[in-house]
Amino acid sequence: MKHDITSIIKRYNDDPTRLMDILIDVQSALGYLSDSTIEQIAKILDVSRVDVVQTVSFYHFFARAPRGKYTVYLNDSVVAGFYGRENVKEAFDAAAGIKFGEVTADGLIGLFNTPCIGMNDQEPAAIINERIFTKLTPAKARILISGMKAGKSIDQLMQEVLESNAKPSLKNSMIENNIIKKGAVIFSDYIPGSALKKVLNLSSLEVINIMKNAALRGRGGAGFPTGMKWDVARKIHSRTKYIFCNADEGEPGTFKDRVILTAMPKLVFEGMALAAYAVGARDGIFYLRNEYRYMREYLEGVLKEMRADRLLGTAICGKKGFDFDVRIQFGAGAYVCGEESALIESAEGKRGEPRDRPPFPVEKGYLQKPTVVNNVETFGSVVRIIQNGAAWYNGMGTEHSKGTKVLSISGDCANPGIYEVEWGFSVNDILKMAGAEDVQAVQIGGPSGSCIAPNEFGRILAYEDLATGGSLIIIGKNRDLLKDVVLNFQRFFADESCGSCVPCRALTVVCVKLMERVIEGKAAKTDLDDMISWAEIMKKNRCGLGQTAMNPVISTIKKFRELYDKKITAKDERFNPGFDLKSAVSDYDAIVGEK
Repeated sequence: MKHDITSIIKRYNDDPTRLMDILIDVQSALGYLSDSTIEQIAKILDVSRVDVVQTVSFYHFFARAPRGKYTVYLNDSVVAGFYGRENVKEAFDAAAGIKFGEVTADGLIGLFNTPCIGMNDQEPAAIINERIFTKLTPAKARILISGMKAGKSIDQLMQEVLESNAKPSLKNSMIENNIIKKGAVIFSDYIPGSALKKVLNLSSLEVINIMKNAALRGRGGAGFPTGMKWDVARKIHSRTKYIFCNADEGEPGTFKDRVILTAMPKLVFEGMALAAYAVGARDGIFYLRNEYRYMREYLEGVLKEMRADRLLGTAICGKKGFDFDVRIQFGAGAYVCGEESALIESAEGKRGEPRDRPPFPVEKGYLQKPTVVNNVETFGSVVRIIQNGAAWYNGMGTEHSKGTKVLSISGDCANPGIYEVEWGFSVNDILKMAGAEDVQAVQIGGPSGSCIAPNEFGRILAYEDLATGGSLIIIGKNRDLLKDVVLNFQRFFADESCGSCVPCRALTVVCVKLMERVIEGKAAKTDLDDMISWAEIMKKNRCGLGQTAMNPVISTIKKFRELYDKKITAKDERFNPGFDLKSAVSDYDAIVGEK
Protein backbone atom coordinates (compact mmCIF):
# COMPACT_ATOMS: atom_id res chain seq x y z
CA MET A 1 0.00 0.00 0.00
CA LYS A 2 2.83 2.38 0.88
CA HIS A 3 4.35 1.73 -2.54
CA ASP A 4 1.03 2.65 -4.21
CA ILE A 5 0.82 5.92 -2.30
CA THR A 6 4.44 6.80 -3.04
CA SER A 7 4.06 6.16 -6.77
CA ILE A 8 0.90 8.25 -6.93
CA ILE A 9 2.57 11.17 -5.17
CA LYS A 10 5.61 10.84 -7.47
CA ARG A 11 3.21 11.20 -10.38
CA TYR A 12 2.57 14.73 -9.12
CA ASN A 13 6.26 15.50 -8.38
CA ASP A 14 5.77 15.42 -4.59
CA ASP A 15 3.96 18.75 -4.95
CA PRO A 16 1.65 19.54 -1.98
CA THR A 17 -0.36 21.96 -4.12
CA ARG A 18 -1.51 18.91 -6.09
CA LEU A 19 -3.03 17.39 -2.96
CA MET A 20 -6.51 17.16 -4.50
CA ASP A 21 -5.22 15.01 -7.36
CA ILE A 22 -3.21 12.87 -4.96
CA LEU A 23 -6.18 12.26 -2.65
CA ILE A 24 -8.51 11.45 -5.54
CA ASP A 25 -6.07 8.95 -7.05
CA VAL A 26 -5.18 7.36 -3.72
CA GLN A 27 -8.85 6.90 -2.85
CA SER A 28 -9.51 5.40 -6.30
CA ALA A 29 -6.70 2.92 -5.67
CA LEU A 30 -7.45 2.05 -2.04
CA GLY A 31 -11.17 2.72 -1.70
CA TYR A 32 -10.93 5.25 1.13
CA LEU A 33 -8.52 7.49 3.03
CA SER A 34 -7.64 5.86 6.33
CA ASP A 35 -5.77 7.56 9.17
CA SER A 36 -2.59 5.68 8.27
CA THR A 37 -2.97 6.65 4.60
CA ILE A 38 -3.32 10.30 5.57
CA GLU A 39 -0.24 10.02 7.81
CA GLN A 40 1.77 8.61 4.91
CA ILE A 41 0.63 11.29 2.49
CA ALA A 42 1.50 14.04 4.97
CA LYS A 43 4.93 12.54 5.66
CA ILE A 44 5.86 12.13 2.00
CA LEU A 45 4.68 15.63 1.10
CA ASP A 46 6.34 17.06 4.22
CA VAL A 47 3.19 18.83 5.34
CA SER A 48 1.21 18.76 8.55
CA ARG A 49 -1.25 15.91 9.01
CA VAL A 50 -3.80 18.58 9.92
CA ASP A 51 -3.38 20.17 6.48
CA VAL A 52 -4.30 16.88 4.83
CA VAL A 53 -7.18 16.16 7.21
CA GLN A 54 -8.76 19.56 6.75
CA THR A 55 -8.79 19.09 2.97
CA VAL A 56 -10.17 15.55 3.21
CA SER A 57 -12.89 16.59 5.67
CA PHE A 58 -14.13 19.42 3.48
CA TYR A 59 -15.22 17.46 0.40
CA HIS A 60 -18.26 15.27 -0.03
CA PHE A 61 -16.60 12.46 -2.01
CA PHE A 62 -13.57 11.88 0.21
CA ALA A 63 -14.19 8.90 2.49
CA ARG A 64 -12.46 8.20 5.83
CA ALA A 65 -13.94 4.69 6.04
CA PRO A 66 -14.86 2.02 3.46
CA ARG A 67 -18.00 2.84 1.50
CA GLY A 68 -18.45 -0.48 -0.22
CA LYS A 69 -17.01 -2.29 -3.21
CA TYR A 70 -20.04 -0.87 -5.03
CA THR A 71 -20.71 2.67 -3.82
CA VAL A 72 -24.07 4.16 -4.79
CA TYR A 73 -24.61 7.92 -4.57
CA LEU A 74 -28.27 8.61 -5.31
CA ASN A 75 -29.05 12.15 -6.41
CA ASP A 76 -31.46 13.94 -4.06
CA SER A 77 -32.19 17.01 -6.18
CA VAL A 78 -35.64 18.59 -6.44
CA VAL A 79 -36.25 17.20 -9.92
CA ALA A 80 -35.17 13.72 -8.88
CA GLY A 81 -37.88 13.96 -6.25
CA PHE A 82 -40.41 14.93 -8.93
CA TYR A 83 -39.68 11.75 -10.86
CA GLY A 84 -39.87 9.12 -8.15
CA ARG A 85 -36.57 9.31 -6.34
CA GLU A 86 -38.10 8.22 -3.04
CA ASN A 87 -39.44 4.99 -4.57
CA VAL A 88 -36.03 4.27 -6.10
CA LYS A 89 -34.38 4.91 -2.73
CA GLU A 90 -36.74 2.50 -0.98
CA ALA A 91 -36.02 -0.16 -3.61
CA PHE A 92 -32.26 0.20 -3.07
CA ASP A 93 -32.82 -0.01 0.70
CA ALA A 94 -34.91 -3.15 0.52
CA ALA A 95 -32.75 -4.96 -2.04
CA ALA A 96 -29.47 -4.22 -0.25
CA GLY A 97 -30.88 -4.79 3.23
CA ILE A 98 -29.47 -1.54 4.60
CA LYS A 99 -30.48 2.10 4.94
CA PHE A 100 -28.92 5.00 3.09
CA GLY A 101 -25.76 6.13 4.85
CA GLU A 102 -24.81 2.51 5.61
CA VAL A 103 -22.57 -0.20 4.14
CA THR A 104 -23.52 -3.88 4.09
CA ALA A 105 -21.84 -6.04 6.73
CA ASP A 106 -19.76 -7.81 4.08
CA GLY A 107 -18.52 -4.46 2.74
CA LEU A 108 -20.02 -5.11 -0.69
CA ILE A 109 -22.58 -2.30 -1.09
CA GLY A 110 -22.76 1.25 0.27
CA LEU A 111 -25.78 3.52 -0.19
CA PHE A 112 -25.44 7.30 0.12
CA ASN A 113 -27.31 10.47 -0.74
CA THR A 114 -25.64 13.17 -2.80
CA PRO A 115 -26.63 16.65 -4.04
CA CYS A 116 -27.50 17.41 -7.66
CA ILE A 117 -25.14 15.59 -10.06
CA GLY A 118 -26.03 17.51 -13.22
CA MET A 119 -28.56 15.02 -14.60
CA ASN A 120 -31.83 16.91 -14.13
CA ASP A 121 -32.96 16.08 -17.65
CA GLN A 122 -32.83 12.31 -16.98
CA GLU A 123 -33.77 11.71 -13.38
CA PRO A 124 -33.64 9.86 -11.06
CA ALA A 125 -29.89 9.36 -11.43
CA ALA A 126 -27.03 7.97 -9.37
CA ILE A 127 -23.25 7.73 -9.39
CA ILE A 128 -22.07 4.14 -8.95
CA ASN A 129 -18.29 3.69 -8.77
CA GLU A 130 -17.73 6.99 -10.63
CA ARG A 131 -20.15 6.10 -13.45
CA ILE A 132 -23.55 7.72 -13.99
CA PHE A 133 -26.77 5.68 -14.08
CA THR A 134 -29.81 7.60 -15.34
CA LYS A 135 -33.59 7.23 -15.50
CA LEU A 136 -33.64 4.84 -12.57
CA THR A 137 -36.78 3.03 -11.45
CA PRO A 138 -37.44 0.73 -8.50
CA ALA A 139 -37.15 -2.24 -10.87
CA LYS A 140 -33.75 -1.03 -12.14
CA ALA A 141 -32.57 -0.50 -8.56
CA ARG A 142 -33.39 -4.13 -7.75
CA ILE A 143 -31.59 -5.31 -10.91
CA LEU A 144 -28.51 -3.29 -9.98
CA ILE A 145 -28.32 -4.64 -6.43
CA SER A 146 -28.82 -8.18 -7.72
CA GLY A 147 -25.99 -7.68 -10.21
CA MET A 148 -23.71 -6.32 -7.49
CA LYS A 149 -24.36 -9.37 -5.33
CA ALA A 150 -23.47 -11.51 -8.35
CA GLY A 151 -20.16 -9.66 -8.75
CA LYS A 152 -20.93 -8.09 -12.12
CA SER A 153 -18.79 -5.27 -13.51
CA ILE A 154 -20.03 -1.69 -13.80
CA ASP A 155 -20.20 -2.07 -17.59
CA GLN A 156 -22.34 -5.18 -17.20
CA LEU A 157 -24.62 -3.45 -14.70
CA MET A 158 -25.02 -0.53 -17.09
CA GLN A 159 -25.98 -2.75 -20.00
CA GLU A 160 -28.63 -4.47 -17.88
CA VAL A 161 -30.50 -1.22 -17.21
CA LEU A 162 -29.70 0.71 -20.41
CA GLU A 163 -32.89 1.43 -22.34
CA SER A 164 -32.91 0.18 -25.92
CA ASN A 165 -33.85 3.58 -27.35
CA ALA A 166 -31.21 5.52 -25.40
CA LYS A 167 -28.69 7.62 -27.31
CA PRO A 168 -25.68 7.97 -24.99
CA SER A 169 -23.43 10.97 -25.61
CA LEU A 170 -20.23 9.08 -24.78
CA LYS A 171 -18.96 5.51 -25.10
CA ASN A 172 -19.74 3.30 -22.09
CA SER A 173 -22.29 5.82 -20.87
CA MET A 174 -26.02 6.07 -20.23
CA ILE A 175 -26.06 9.85 -20.44
CA GLU A 176 -27.88 11.64 -23.23
CA ASN A 177 -27.17 15.22 -24.32
CA ASN A 178 -30.80 16.16 -25.04
CA ILE A 179 -29.96 19.23 -27.13
CA ILE A 180 -33.43 20.46 -28.03
CA LYS A 181 -32.59 23.83 -29.59
CA LYS A 182 -29.26 24.79 -31.14
CA GLY A 183 -28.20 28.42 -31.42
CA ALA A 184 -25.69 30.39 -33.46
CA VAL A 185 -22.96 30.69 -30.83
CA ILE A 186 -22.29 27.45 -28.96
CA PHE A 187 -23.94 24.65 -30.93
CA SER A 188 -23.36 25.75 -34.52
CA ASP A 189 -20.88 24.23 -36.98
CA TYR A 190 -17.28 24.57 -35.89
CA ILE A 191 -13.84 23.97 -37.37
CA PRO A 192 -11.28 23.56 -34.55
CA GLY A 193 -8.42 26.03 -34.74
CA SER A 194 -10.15 28.54 -37.02
CA ALA A 195 -10.22 31.25 -34.34
CA LEU A 196 -6.66 30.57 -33.19
CA LYS A 197 -5.34 30.96 -36.72
CA LYS A 198 -7.22 34.22 -37.05
CA VAL A 199 -5.59 35.86 -34.02
CA LEU A 200 -2.04 35.10 -35.11
CA ASN A 201 -1.95 38.40 -36.98
CA LEU A 202 -3.58 40.33 -34.13
CA SER A 203 -2.01 41.82 -31.04
CA SER A 204 -3.20 40.81 -27.58
CA LEU A 205 -4.77 44.24 -27.17
CA GLU A 206 -6.68 43.86 -30.44
CA VAL A 207 -8.10 40.55 -29.23
CA ILE A 208 -9.22 42.13 -25.96
CA ASN A 209 -10.79 45.07 -27.79
CA ILE A 210 -12.83 42.63 -29.87
CA MET A 211 -14.16 41.13 -26.62
CA LYS A 212 -14.95 44.58 -25.28
CA ASN A 213 -16.70 45.63 -28.47
CA ALA A 214 -18.75 42.45 -28.39
CA ALA A 215 -19.86 43.26 -24.84
CA LEU A 216 -19.34 39.64 -23.86
CA ARG A 217 -20.29 39.10 -20.23
CA GLY A 218 -19.37 36.05 -18.18
CA ARG A 219 -21.95 33.29 -18.49
CA GLY A 220 -21.61 32.02 -14.95
CA GLY A 221 -24.34 34.28 -13.60
CA ALA A 222 -22.53 37.40 -12.35
CA GLY A 223 -22.12 38.75 -15.87
CA PHE A 224 -18.76 40.51 -15.42
CA PRO A 225 -17.43 41.94 -18.74
CA THR A 226 -14.94 39.44 -20.16
CA GLY A 227 -12.82 41.97 -22.07
CA MET A 228 -12.40 44.12 -18.97
CA LYS A 229 -11.21 41.14 -16.89
CA TRP A 230 -8.73 40.11 -19.56
CA ASP A 231 -7.42 43.64 -19.92
CA VAL A 232 -6.60 43.84 -16.22
CA ALA A 233 -4.68 40.56 -16.46
CA ARG A 234 -2.83 41.67 -19.59
CA LYS A 235 -1.57 44.85 -17.93
CA ILE A 236 -0.14 43.08 -14.88
CA HIS A 237 3.58 42.43 -15.23
CA SER A 238 4.20 38.81 -14.29
CA ARG A 239 6.15 36.03 -15.98
CA THR A 240 3.52 33.56 -14.82
CA LYS A 241 -0.20 33.87 -15.43
CA TYR A 242 -2.97 31.29 -15.44
CA ILE A 243 -6.20 30.67 -17.33
CA PHE A 244 -8.84 28.77 -15.35
CA CYS A 245 -11.99 27.27 -16.80
CA ASN A 246 -14.65 26.93 -14.14
CA ALA A 247 -16.52 23.73 -15.00
CA ASP A 248 -17.77 23.13 -11.47
CA GLU A 249 -21.44 23.58 -12.31
CA GLY A 250 -22.85 22.59 -8.94
CA GLU A 251 -25.98 24.76 -9.05
CA PRO A 252 -28.89 22.31 -8.74
CA GLY A 253 -30.78 22.19 -12.02
CA THR A 254 -27.78 23.16 -14.17
CA PHE A 255 -26.31 20.73 -16.70
CA LYS A 256 -25.41 22.89 -19.71
CA ASP A 257 -21.64 22.61 -19.16
CA ARG A 258 -21.92 18.83 -19.12
CA VAL A 259 -23.51 18.92 -22.57
CA ILE A 260 -21.17 21.55 -24.02
CA LEU A 261 -18.17 19.52 -22.87
CA THR A 262 -19.40 16.32 -24.49
CA ALA A 263 -20.63 17.96 -27.70
CA MET A 264 -18.14 20.82 -28.19
CA PRO A 265 -15.06 20.30 -25.98
CA LYS A 266 -12.55 21.66 -28.50
CA LEU A 267 -14.52 24.89 -28.68
CA VAL A 268 -13.99 25.40 -24.95
CA PHE A 269 -10.30 24.51 -24.93
CA GLU A 270 -9.71 26.77 -27.92
CA GLY A 271 -11.39 29.60 -26.02
CA MET A 272 -8.95 29.06 -23.16
CA ALA A 273 -6.03 29.27 -25.62
CA LEU A 274 -7.42 32.54 -27.02
CA ALA A 275 -7.59 33.95 -23.49
CA ALA A 276 -3.98 32.88 -22.93
CA TYR A 277 -2.92 34.69 -26.10
CA ALA A 278 -4.74 37.83 -24.96
CA VAL A 279 -3.29 38.03 -21.45
CA GLY A 280 0.09 36.34 -21.91
CA ALA A 281 -0.49 33.07 -20.06
CA ARG A 282 1.19 29.73 -20.67
CA ASP A 283 -0.71 27.47 -18.29
CA GLY A 284 -4.38 26.53 -18.19
CA ILE A 285 -6.29 24.61 -15.54
CA PHE A 286 -9.65 23.09 -16.34
CA TYR A 287 -11.47 22.62 -13.01
CA LEU A 288 -14.13 19.95 -13.47
CA ARG A 289 -16.61 18.83 -10.83
CA ASN A 290 -16.06 15.36 -9.40
CA GLU A 291 -19.50 14.23 -10.52
CA TYR A 292 -18.19 14.38 -14.10
CA ARG A 293 -15.24 12.05 -13.49
CA TYR A 294 -16.69 9.77 -16.17
CA MET A 295 -15.55 12.36 -18.75
CA ARG A 296 -11.89 12.10 -17.82
CA GLU A 297 -10.68 9.66 -20.48
CA TYR A 298 -12.72 11.40 -23.17
CA LEU A 299 -11.48 14.91 -22.36
CA GLU A 300 -7.87 13.77 -21.99
CA GLY A 301 -8.21 12.27 -25.45
CA VAL A 302 -9.51 15.56 -26.83
CA LEU A 303 -6.58 17.46 -25.32
CA LYS A 304 -4.18 14.92 -26.84
CA GLU A 305 -5.74 15.44 -30.27
CA MET A 306 -5.45 19.21 -29.96
CA ARG A 307 -1.78 18.95 -29.02
CA ALA A 308 -1.17 16.71 -32.03
CA ASP A 309 -2.90 19.28 -34.25
CA ARG A 310 -0.79 22.08 -32.67
CA LEU A 311 -3.85 23.78 -31.20
CA LEU A 312 -2.32 23.38 -27.74
CA GLY A 313 1.25 22.96 -26.52
CA THR A 314 4.37 24.61 -27.94
CA ALA A 315 4.23 27.06 -30.87
CA ILE A 316 0.46 26.87 -31.31
CA CYS A 317 -0.50 27.01 -34.98
CA GLY A 318 3.21 27.38 -35.75
CA LYS A 319 3.55 30.75 -34.01
CA LYS A 320 6.83 30.88 -32.11
CA GLY A 321 6.38 31.95 -28.51
CA PHE A 322 2.67 31.09 -28.43
CA ASP A 323 2.87 28.27 -25.88
CA PHE A 324 -0.13 27.19 -23.84
CA ASP A 325 -1.41 23.90 -22.47
CA VAL A 326 -4.27 22.71 -20.29
CA ARG A 327 -4.48 20.19 -17.48
CA ILE A 328 -7.65 18.86 -15.91
CA GLN A 329 -8.15 19.41 -12.18
CA PHE A 330 -11.01 17.55 -10.53
CA GLY A 331 -12.89 18.75 -7.49
CA ALA A 332 -14.19 16.37 -4.84
CA GLY A 333 -17.74 17.54 -4.24
CA ALA A 334 -18.28 21.05 -2.85
CA TYR A 335 -20.83 23.48 -4.28
CA VAL A 336 -18.96 26.51 -2.93
CA CYS A 337 -16.05 25.74 -5.28
CA GLY A 338 -18.14 27.25 -8.07
CA GLU A 339 -17.06 30.59 -6.59
CA GLU A 340 -13.84 31.53 -8.35
CA SER A 341 -11.61 32.13 -5.33
CA ALA A 342 -12.86 28.97 -3.60
CA LEU A 343 -12.16 27.08 -6.82
CA ILE A 344 -8.59 28.39 -6.81
CA GLU A 345 -8.12 27.42 -3.16
CA SER A 346 -9.32 23.92 -4.02
CA ALA A 347 -6.98 23.69 -7.02
CA GLU A 348 -4.12 24.51 -4.63
CA GLY A 349 -5.00 21.46 -2.56
CA LYS A 350 -6.86 23.22 0.22
CA ARG A 351 -10.37 23.57 1.59
CA GLY A 352 -12.57 25.35 -0.92
CA GLU A 353 -13.20 28.40 1.23
CA PRO A 354 -13.69 31.74 -0.58
CA ARG A 355 -10.94 34.30 -0.15
CA ASP A 356 -11.35 37.83 1.11
CA ARG A 357 -11.29 40.30 -1.77
CA PRO A 358 -9.49 42.42 -2.84
CA PRO A 359 -7.11 41.32 -4.20
CA PHE A 360 -9.15 39.65 -6.91
CA PRO A 361 -7.98 36.46 -8.67
CA VAL A 362 -7.14 38.41 -11.81
CA GLU A 363 -4.51 40.18 -9.68
CA LYS A 364 -3.49 37.41 -7.26
CA GLY A 365 -5.09 34.08 -7.97
CA TYR A 366 -3.66 30.60 -8.35
CA LEU A 367 -0.37 30.39 -6.42
CA GLN A 368 -0.72 34.19 -5.97
CA LYS A 369 -0.25 34.78 -9.70
CA PRO A 370 -2.62 36.70 -12.03
CA THR A 371 -5.43 34.30 -12.90
CA VAL A 372 -8.30 34.71 -15.36
CA VAL A 373 -11.33 32.60 -14.44
CA ASN A 374 -14.17 32.17 -16.93
CA ASN A 375 -16.72 29.43 -17.31
CA VAL A 376 -17.33 26.85 -20.04
CA GLU A 377 -19.94 28.80 -21.99
CA THR A 378 -17.91 32.03 -21.87
CA PHE A 379 -14.85 30.40 -23.43
CA GLY A 380 -17.03 28.86 -26.12
CA SER A 381 -18.50 32.27 -26.93
CA VAL A 382 -15.00 33.77 -27.23
CA VAL A 383 -14.19 31.49 -30.17
CA ARG A 384 -17.31 32.48 -32.09
CA ILE A 385 -16.70 36.18 -31.53
CA ILE A 386 -13.16 35.92 -32.93
CA GLN A 387 -14.46 33.92 -35.89
CA ASN A 388 -17.40 36.17 -36.79
CA GLY A 389 -16.68 39.56 -35.21
CA ALA A 390 -18.21 41.77 -32.57
CA ALA A 391 -20.87 43.22 -34.89
CA TRP A 392 -22.19 39.72 -35.66
CA TYR A 393 -22.37 38.89 -31.96
CA ASN A 394 -24.03 42.19 -31.04
CA GLY A 395 -26.72 41.51 -33.62
CA MET A 396 -28.22 38.97 -31.23
CA GLY A 397 -29.89 39.58 -27.90
CA THR A 398 -31.07 42.77 -26.22
CA GLU A 399 -29.58 46.22 -25.66
CA HIS A 400 -27.66 45.16 -22.56
CA SER A 401 -27.46 41.40 -23.09
CA LYS A 402 -25.73 40.36 -26.28
CA GLY A 403 -25.43 36.96 -27.90
CA THR A 404 -27.11 33.76 -26.82
CA LYS A 405 -27.63 31.89 -23.57
CA VAL A 406 -27.54 28.13 -23.10
CA LEU A 407 -30.35 27.04 -20.79
CA SER A 408 -30.79 23.86 -18.76
CA ILE A 409 -34.54 23.21 -18.70
CA SER A 410 -35.93 20.54 -16.40
CA GLY A 411 -38.80 19.69 -14.11
CA ASP A 412 -42.44 19.41 -15.06
CA CYS A 413 -42.24 19.65 -18.83
CA ALA A 414 -42.48 17.35 -21.85
CA ASN A 415 -39.07 18.26 -23.29
CA PRO A 416 -36.36 18.68 -20.66
CA GLY A 417 -32.94 19.39 -22.07
CA ILE A 418 -30.65 22.05 -23.51
CA TYR A 419 -31.91 25.16 -25.29
CA GLU A 420 -29.63 27.80 -26.77
CA VAL A 421 -31.65 30.98 -27.23
CA GLU A 422 -30.90 34.64 -27.81
CA TRP A 423 -31.17 36.81 -24.71
CA GLY A 424 -34.61 38.38 -24.63
CA PHE A 425 -36.81 35.29 -24.69
CA SER A 426 -39.66 35.47 -22.21
CA VAL A 427 -40.31 32.77 -19.63
CA ASN A 428 -43.57 32.05 -21.46
CA ASP A 429 -41.59 31.44 -24.65
CA ILE A 430 -39.41 28.94 -22.83
CA LEU A 431 -42.38 27.16 -21.26
CA LYS A 432 -44.03 26.80 -24.65
CA MET A 433 -40.87 25.36 -26.23
CA ALA A 434 -40.41 22.93 -23.36
CA GLY A 435 -44.00 21.74 -23.47
CA ALA A 436 -44.89 22.85 -19.95
CA GLU A 437 -48.52 23.11 -18.84
CA ASP A 438 -50.27 23.87 -15.55
CA VAL A 439 -47.19 25.60 -14.21
CA GLN A 440 -47.22 26.79 -10.61
CA ALA A 441 -43.77 28.41 -10.58
CA VAL A 442 -40.40 28.56 -12.32
CA GLN A 443 -37.11 28.55 -10.44
CA ILE A 444 -34.75 30.83 -12.36
CA GLY A 445 -31.00 30.39 -11.89
CA GLY A 446 -31.15 27.46 -9.48
CA PRO A 447 -31.71 27.73 -5.71
CA SER A 448 -29.53 30.84 -5.51
CA GLY A 449 -31.79 32.57 -8.06
CA SER A 450 -35.45 33.45 -7.74
CA CYS A 451 -38.76 31.60 -7.86
CA ILE A 452 -41.32 33.42 -9.99
CA ALA A 453 -45.09 33.10 -10.15
CA PRO A 454 -47.32 32.94 -13.28
CA ASN A 455 -47.96 36.69 -13.22
CA GLU A 456 -44.25 37.15 -14.01
CA PHE A 457 -43.96 34.65 -16.86
CA GLY A 458 -43.95 37.52 -19.34
CA ARG A 459 -40.57 38.71 -18.03
CA ILE A 460 -37.53 38.21 -20.24
CA LEU A 461 -34.24 36.42 -19.70
CA ALA A 462 -31.65 39.20 -19.83
CA TYR A 463 -29.19 40.89 -17.50
CA GLU A 464 -31.56 43.86 -17.33
CA ASP A 465 -34.45 41.67 -16.11
CA LEU A 466 -34.02 37.98 -15.20
CA ALA A 467 -30.29 37.29 -15.23
CA THR A 468 -29.44 33.61 -14.97
CA GLY A 469 -26.51 31.25 -15.12
CA GLY A 470 -28.72 29.00 -17.19
CA SER A 471 -30.97 26.84 -15.00
CA LEU A 472 -34.77 26.87 -15.21
CA ILE A 473 -36.69 24.34 -13.11
CA ILE A 474 -40.38 24.14 -14.00
CA ILE A 475 -42.66 23.39 -11.06
CA GLY A 476 -46.15 22.07 -11.81
CA LYS A 477 -49.29 22.87 -9.89
CA ASN A 478 -49.34 19.33 -8.49
CA ARG A 479 -46.18 19.97 -6.45
CA ASP A 480 -46.00 21.05 -2.83
CA LEU A 481 -43.81 24.10 -3.43
CA LEU A 482 -42.74 24.48 0.18
CA LYS A 483 -42.02 20.82 0.94
CA ASP A 484 -40.86 19.51 -2.46
CA VAL A 485 -38.81 22.54 -3.48
CA VAL A 486 -38.04 25.18 -0.83
CA LEU A 487 -37.15 22.76 1.98
CA ASN A 488 -34.95 20.73 -0.38
CA PHE A 489 -33.09 23.86 -1.47
CA GLN A 490 -32.61 25.10 2.09
CA ARG A 491 -31.24 21.75 3.21
CA PHE A 492 -28.85 21.90 0.29
CA PHE A 493 -27.49 25.29 1.36
CA ALA A 494 -27.19 24.22 5.01
CA ASP A 495 -25.15 21.19 3.91
CA GLU A 496 -23.01 23.09 1.40
CA SER A 497 -22.02 26.08 3.55
CA CYS A 498 -18.26 26.04 4.03
CA GLY A 499 -18.85 27.32 7.58
CA SER A 500 -16.45 30.23 7.29
CA CYS A 501 -19.02 33.00 7.85
CA VAL A 502 -21.24 32.90 10.93
CA PRO A 503 -24.53 34.00 9.28
CA CYS A 504 -24.18 31.36 6.58
CA ARG A 505 -23.08 28.65 8.99
CA ALA A 506 -25.80 29.32 11.57
CA LEU A 507 -28.81 30.83 9.84
CA THR A 508 -28.96 28.26 7.05
CA VAL A 509 -29.46 25.54 9.68
CA VAL A 510 -31.99 27.57 11.66
CA CYS A 511 -33.85 28.34 8.43
CA VAL A 512 -34.21 24.61 7.73
CA LYS A 513 -35.68 24.08 11.19
CA LEU A 514 -38.15 26.91 10.71
CA MET A 515 -39.17 25.63 7.26
CA GLU A 516 -39.83 22.22 8.81
CA ARG A 517 -42.06 23.94 11.37
CA VAL A 518 -43.86 25.83 8.61
CA ILE A 519 -44.56 22.62 6.70
CA GLU A 520 -45.74 20.86 9.86
CA GLY A 521 -48.14 23.73 10.55
CA LYS A 522 -46.37 24.67 13.78
CA ALA A 523 -44.82 28.00 12.76
CA ALA A 524 -45.89 31.48 13.82
CA LYS A 525 -46.00 34.68 11.79
CA THR A 526 -42.95 35.88 13.70
CA ASP A 527 -41.00 32.98 12.17
CA LEU A 528 -41.67 34.36 8.70
CA ASP A 529 -40.77 37.84 9.87
CA ASP A 530 -37.50 36.53 11.29
CA MET A 531 -36.54 34.76 8.07
CA ILE A 532 -37.28 37.85 6.00
CA SER A 533 -35.19 40.01 8.35
CA TRP A 534 -32.23 37.65 8.01
CA ALA A 535 -31.90 38.48 4.31
CA GLU A 536 -29.96 41.64 5.17
CA ILE A 537 -27.72 39.77 7.59
CA MET A 538 -26.93 37.17 4.93
CA LYS A 539 -25.55 39.90 2.68
CA LYS A 540 -22.64 40.18 5.13
CA ASN A 541 -21.36 36.76 4.12
CA ARG A 542 -18.13 36.58 2.14
CA CYS A 543 -19.30 34.85 -1.03
CA GLY A 544 -22.28 34.39 -3.29
CA LEU A 545 -23.34 31.14 -1.66
CA GLY A 546 -23.82 32.77 1.73
CA GLN A 547 -25.36 35.91 0.28
CA THR A 548 -28.03 33.96 -1.62
CA ALA A 549 -28.45 30.95 0.69
CA MET A 550 -31.86 32.12 1.92
CA ASN A 551 -33.17 33.07 -1.53
CA PRO A 552 -35.47 30.01 -1.74
CA VAL A 553 -37.37 31.13 1.37
CA ILE A 554 -37.22 34.88 0.81
CA SER A 555 -38.23 34.59 -2.84
CA THR A 556 -41.22 32.33 -2.16
CA ILE A 557 -42.46 34.28 0.86
CA LYS A 558 -42.63 37.33 -1.39
CA LYS A 559 -44.18 35.58 -4.42
CA PHE A 560 -46.26 32.84 -2.76
CA ARG A 561 -47.15 34.30 0.62
CA GLU A 562 -50.55 32.61 0.62
CA LEU A 563 -48.88 29.18 0.81
CA TYR A 564 -47.10 30.22 3.99
CA ASP A 565 -50.13 31.93 5.53
CA LYS A 566 -52.15 28.72 5.18
CA LYS A 567 -49.59 26.96 7.34
CA ILE A 568 -49.30 29.61 10.06
CA THR A 569 -51.05 29.04 13.37
CA ALA A 570 -52.25 31.81 15.64
CA LYS A 571 -50.64 30.05 18.59
CA ASP A 572 -46.90 29.54 18.88
CA GLU A 573 -46.50 26.18 20.61
CA ARG A 574 -42.93 26.94 21.63
CA PHE A 575 -44.08 29.47 24.21
CA ASN A 576 -46.35 28.76 27.17
CA PRO A 577 -47.96 31.99 28.48
CA GLY A 578 -48.89 30.16 31.68
CA PHE A 579 -45.28 29.34 32.51
CA ASP A 580 -44.42 30.31 36.11
CA LEU A 581 -40.71 31.09 36.34
CA LYS A 582 -40.73 31.45 40.14
CA SER A 583 -42.29 28.02 40.59
CA ALA A 584 -39.94 26.45 38.06
CA VAL A 585 -36.83 27.57 39.94
CA SER A 586 -38.16 27.10 43.48
CA ASP A 587 -35.98 24.04 44.12
CA TYR A 588 -32.90 25.98 43.05
CA ASP A 589 -33.88 28.91 45.28
CA ALA A 590 -34.25 26.56 48.22
CA ILE A 591 -30.74 25.21 47.76
CA VAL A 592 -29.03 28.58 47.44
CA GLY A 593 -31.19 30.27 50.05
CA GLU A 594 -32.94 32.70 47.72
CA LYS A 595 -36.40 33.99 48.58
